[in-house]
Amino acid sequence: MKFKYISILILAILFTGCKKDFLEKLPLDSMSDDNFWTSEKNVRTFSYGFYSGYFSGYGSGFTWGKYFSGEAMNDDFGPSSPGQFTRTVPASGGGWTFTWVRKANVFIDRVQRAPIDDAAINHWMGIGRFFRGMEYHDLVKRFGDMPWYDKEIAETDMELLYKPRDPRGEVMDKVLEDFQFAAEHVRLTDGDKGLHVNRDVVLAFMSRVFLFEGTWMKYQMNDVARAEKYLEAAKWAAEELMNSGRYSLHSNYRELFSSLDLASNREMIMYRRYVEGILTHSLGSYNNLEPQTGMSKDAVDSYLMTDGLPVAQSPLYEGDKSIADLMTDRDFRLKATVKPTPYLLGVNSNYSSSGYAVQKFLNETIKDLPIGSGSLNPTDAPIIRYGEVLLNYAEAAAELGTLSQDDLNKTINLLRKRESQGAVAALEISGNQAMVNGTIIEDPERDPSVSGILWEIRRERRIELMMEGFRNDDLKRWKKFEYIDTRTNPTINRGAWVNKDDYLTNGVSAIETMTIDGGGRAGYIIPAPRAESQRIFDNPRVYLNPLPLDQITLYRDQGVELEQNPGWE
Repeated sequence: MKFKYISILILAILFTGCKKDFLEKLPLDSMSDDNFWTSEKNVRTFSYGFYSGYFSGYGSGFTWGKYFSGEAMNDDFGPSSPGQFTRTVPASGGGWTFTWVRKANVFIDRVQRAPIDDAAINHWMGIGRFFRGMEYHDLVKRFGDMPWYDKEIAETDMELLYKPRDPRGEVMDKVLEDFQFAAEHVRLTDGDKGLHVNRDVVLAFMSRVFLFEGTWMKYQMNDVARAEKYLEAAKWAAEELMNSGRYSLHSNYRELFSSLDLASNREMIMYRRYVEGILTHSLGSYNNLEPQTGMSKDAVDSYLMTDGLPVAQSPLYEGDKSIADLMTDRDFRLKATVKPTPYLLGVNSNYSSSGYAVQKFLNETIKDLPIGSGSLNPTDAPIIRYGEVLLNYAEAAAELGTLSQDDLNKTINLLRKRESQGAVAALEISGNQAMVNGTIIEDPERDPSVSGILWEIRRERRIELMMEGFRNDDLKRWKKFEYIDTRTNPTINRGAWVNKDDYLTNGVSAIETMTIDGGGRAGYIIPAPRAESQRIFDNPRVYLNPLPLDQITLYRDQGVELEQNPGWE
């Protein structure tokens, strides 16, 4: 994340003190290892170079992060042209790079040369190891087995440059060591709270990374020992934050994503600050003025009623023939996420592909101002927040088989009562069954391979983190990509219920060109009507990306066989 003051700090370092001793200063073009690593101020400045790679928030300008449609390969969206699984091996690129690993290793090494005390050295080494762990997590999530490098490699060291891939488990064991070192040595307070990496940020990301890797080991690799080790690490990190008392849930869900200033928000463990006219983004405009990829019926149906029961079981459900009906007595987060009226092609210029228009990231006070359009939006973005940490704890505990009612009360049930209007009844556990007010939840949509209690925890995660860039990763680690096949899960390719005759002008409907389920004049919108545009999951190889062909060739030229991922040969 390129905070606005990074450039200011760099300029300050370069130009401070240039008065009487100006002629004695080293020329700027001679800056090197020998004259840069001379103060903690310089070390700190170097660390900012990592932020853009890991803390993108809402992006900048017209470049987005993962929020909203920045990550649309899932069952939360009803696009008119669904994204497709990778079908071919790339000739080059594809994310196979060690640039950030090398940067972290250089940082870890050079910090130890700085004339600072041991505690400061360990702090900055912890920062470097945190970023190295973050990068390796991204790499193994993408490719699986990866060569592990824990030091800077010389360009002439061909043996190390072209070393074979190390097993994923061994790499992630090293990543766990990096996070553990960081959790022990990174300062609790350093820099501006919420804007810089401190121990709490390390712990929050530790809970995220090892929840992912623990469940991957459990469901994808059947490595029981590592699954337990990583899940315990995720649970421990989350619990450290929960027990600290430094964070709490914000009382207004939507304000987490649409505020002009998150500095005082106690739910923010880290956020990205935007400043009008200096650093801005375009996400608000996409929620306001432009056509958008809308939510799927599948996603809307996943929200519970206020009695804690799914729509198929609750007597409170009034149906979905209007958005007003489907929002009656529903989880407050649905009302915060979806606009209260349909936005339709032929009626609204800023229509939604599914009719369900998203407003979660829209700041109502600036939406009609110049800064509410284009790429001028200054609303702050969450990077990692306490609500996710509670979810990470609950899921890790459930996967470990240690989940208790007390665990639910201090995690899931806190999230459900964040807002009094639309609060959802508390989740109860009885063995592997989920209950509310003594009634067993019997959701006909539940995957029978998932226990009742785990299904509800996963539902809670989907709802709380809706459109925040998690869903594809979650389905990947649970080994559930079949959920996003539009043939086997047709409610992904369904939207709001509409009646064409409700939009007649001189006998012609404004939404006449819309495709309706069943071909009639009233029914659910089909966002992607063409058969050839459907998304098909037919090969588990897509859980890992293919290695680019040029890397396999480069290795082979050095007499080393770089093994391609299964199914991509």
